[in-house]
Amino acid sequence: MDTIQSILNAMMREALSPGTAAVAIAVIGLNIHFGFTGLLNMGQAGFMLLGAYGMGIAVWHGLPFAVGILLGLGSALVFALVLGVPTLKLRGDYLAIVTISAAEIIRYVGRSSLLTDFTGSAQGIPGSQYRDPFTSLSFFGGGSFTLIPFNYADVADGAAWVRIIAWLLTAASIAALVYVLRSGDQLNGVARNGLVVLLVVLSLFLLFFSFPVPNQLTGVSGWWVRAVAWTLVLLSSFIVYLLVRSPWGRLLRGVREDEDAIRSLGKNVFAIKMQALIIGGLFGAIGGMVYVLPSSVQPDSMGRTLTFFCYTALLLGGAATIFGPVLGSVLFFAGRIFIQTASQAYIPNSVLSDQKTAQFSYIVVGIALMLLVIFRPQGILGNKRELRFDV
Repeated sequence: MDTIQSILNAMMREALSPGTAAVAIAVIGLNIHFGFTGLLNMGQAGFMLLGAYGMGIAVWHGLPFAVGILLGLGSALVFALVLGVPTLKLRGDYLAIVTISAAEIIRYVGRSSLLTDFTGSAQGIPGSQYRDPFTSLSFFGGGSFTLIPFNYADVADGAAWVRIIAWLLTAASIAALVYVLRSGDQLNGVARNGLVVLLVVLSLFLLFFSFPVPNQLTGVSGWWVRAVAWTLVLLSSFIVYLLVRSPWGRLLRGVREDEDAIRSLGKNVFAIKMQALIIGGLFGAIGGMVYVLPSSVQPDSMGRTLTFFCYTALLLGGAATIFGPVLGSVLFFAGRIFIQTASQAYIPNSVLSDQKTAQFSYIVVGIALMLLVIFRPQGILGNKRELRFDV
């Protein structure tokens, strides 16, 4: 029982980590590209790396933290323009080829020893060189804190039956939330939104009750950076919600499904695609900044592998949905940690050493993604009607 509890606690820590939140923000941007507009951007990690470099280099060389954020966003904006101008008038996989190549160019430029004074070359920029201005903004104070202080250990000394009941209630609450989110228009709008809020609050309470997560209030990976990261996730989701429900959002879907029909209505398809590429890229840059706050700006950590992780999370949660990117990111990283920690706990070292469990977890996740694409291509929250692309 204690082993299972430790595995579930590790999953909860990973689900709440700043890295998961950062990838969720980047996936939200990728959802604008691929999910809503049908743009095959295979270089989202390039936008993330530019955002991270813009912030890190600026602060490292004495510029204010706010200026660093603006430089990161400006770099992503220029990158989107450079990629979009020659390719968005074409169809098919041209954008995918250009974006993955451009992202790799940025990574190799960052590794260049000629730019050691700016990018730190292959070693990157240590977090201590740019993190302090962000940490100084914290009003959380010192010490540590557990979400929530009242948890399963306070009921019958954390007996096994308390844990089992808490796990079952948590699973039931999350399943109910997913069902309501997938219900579409079956429920009245006001009733559905109220039920979603209620189930979210209940699910969070049960999660924190069942899997308490102690951490520092302000630290390298403390509650301060996590609170900021997940606040940005919620804000990004809300912005996308407003955008896709606007007339502009309906144009995005029109471009994805039949851009000739949109063009026949007198709309500038190239401008719509460019706007989507820029907005999604800016979300990617924000995700890159959050990604490096608890770590360092290291070019190899944001290569093409990270873009594939973003696509995995998007397909898992459901493309062209509001909460799909967030759900997919959490499930992807929590599921990977579950496989890794469970393998370490239950598979003997003679069969699978601890060093190989990380690779094994990616193999299992890859197989799961293949099965998902075959049997449920729309993802957990997605809709098959949203899978129409004009390419």
